[in-house]
Amino acid sequence: MKHTARVWYDGEMNTRDANHVMIFDTTLRDGEQSPGATLNQAEKLQVARQLALLGVDVIEAGFAIASPGDFDAVRRVAETIEGPVICSLARIKEKDIEAAGKALAPAAKRRIHTFSSSSDIHLKHILRISREENVVRSVEAVKMALAFTDDVEYSAQDTTRSDKEYLVDLYTAVAEAGATTLNVPDTVGYTTPREYYDLIAFLKGRVRVPNIVFSVHCHNDLGLSVANALSAIQAGARQVECSLNGIGERAGNCALEEVVMGLKTRADVFDGAYTTIDSKRIYPACRLAGILMNAPIHRGKPIVGANAFAHESGIHQDGILKERTTYEIMHASDVGIESGTDLVLGKHSGRHAFNDRMKKLGFDFSEAEREAAYHRFIALADKKKFIYDDDLLVIAHDSEEIPGVYRLVSLKVDSTYSENDAAKAAPPKVAVTLSHNGAEQTAEGTGDGPFAAAIAAIDAITRTPAEVLEYSLQAISAGGDAQGEVSIRVAFPGEIRISAKAASTDIVAASVKAYLACINKRLKG
Repeated sequence: MKHTARVWYDGEMNTRDANHVMIFDTTLRDGEQSPGATLNQAEKLQVARQLALLGVDVIEAGFAIASPGDFDAVRRVAETIEGPVICSLARIKEKDIEAAGKALAPAAKRRIHTFSSSSDIHLKHILRISREENVVRSVEAVKMALAFTDDVEYSAQDTTRSDKEYLVDLYTAVAEAGATTLNVPDTVGYTTPREYYDLIAFLKGRVRVPNIVFSVHCHNDLGLSVANALSAIQAGARQVECSLNGIGERAGNCALEEVVMGLKTRADVFDGAYTTIDSKRIYPACRLAGILMNAPIHRGKPIVGANAFAHESGIHQDGILKERTTYEIMHASDVGIESGTDLVLGKHSGRHAFNDRMKKLGFDFSEAEREAAYHRFIALADKKKFIYDDDLLVIAHDSEEIPGVYRLVSLKVDSTYSENDAAKAAPPKVAVTLSHNGAEQTAEGTGDGPFAAAIAAIDAITRTPAEVLEYSLQAISAGGDAQGEVSIRVAFPGEIRISAKAASTDIVAASVKAYLACINKRLKG
């Protein structure tokens, strides 16, 4: 089923509004390169649907040549999502470009994003080619890409540590060869706002090829990615490559929500530059990405963090009560946080109310998926009084739906704690029953805590022990009966690292389900 969203792009680069800043979202490509953030194909489609509803101009769906799974995921997004341009990354290699072109073939609007490097550091140590050969290969790559689409983007990695005159030669050559977008990435997060402004202004003045869009891709190694991107916009850049919640390699990327709201809130200083993002869909899109990508949103995160519109100081509270604008420069509803409407469903809500709310959150389920999600909703509603939007996001992606060879049947915890008498605090003991190919098996384990004891029991059954590298627990919604979402990352022998998450009103059960999901992923390959 096709999913439609409005989009500015009309295929004519020379008729576009010069003040329109295109949002190129790379959550599904660069965002996935964040450790532990890997998405399966169904999850990629969920995020892509949210991005289409959000109104992004370009979705970079993946790196088609990376693996058969990546190719299939890019192709599935190209087949399913309407509205945004669908893009695939490709090195300046023929096999990369062919894979990208084939994967993108079903898309009504498609772009190949081919990249090389420009700094002497990269040319010497990574590509091992001369400056001149790099220009020749980059031009050839652009021409190859044009056989699949007339929308070709070119990036030279590490521009902010490159010779400016060489950048002029390189970008002029690929633009004359037919590239329509020139991306100027700060690959290692090295530059500062003033330097980046000067670089973009310099290139715009020297690369004199008509109808070229200058784009920026900023990493956050020094915490300056959003500031750099906004500075580049002031210098004339008209595309920003960014991701939901700023997720990406190392310290992350430029955060989509921060750039969009920066332009919207401070329109007075950006000379009419704007995006066509539906800002009221920012919050649900960011929350979903955080859940699916094992990247809980920090409470202090700008725009979408739990504290972004919270006020504890008495002075601040007094001011807000008298006049909201005394301490708030944005309204929560501007980004989709609707006060008073989050408590939407409960035990007696029916299918119609459930389906309507899920649709408003951006989910386009098949009949079977909708029915399975509804039954998970009913089960949760039996455990807690109110179902919040964040609960529904978890219901839409329950880790139990990931096919695996083990399923949790029951869990029994025997634990005693005494603050004053250590002798009374016996090590926790946990009995775990798992279903395996239709047969149930039970084991007991002990450990420093209930989760450690449960791990011992699970390892005894599955004989697939793993070391827990990272563990995080976050309340999904408000109230004492809130679900706890557990995200873990484990290491298996052979340096194999796998991440998973699960949620439950019982945090030990959520921990066990997340650990089991890692084992299932390992066993399923």
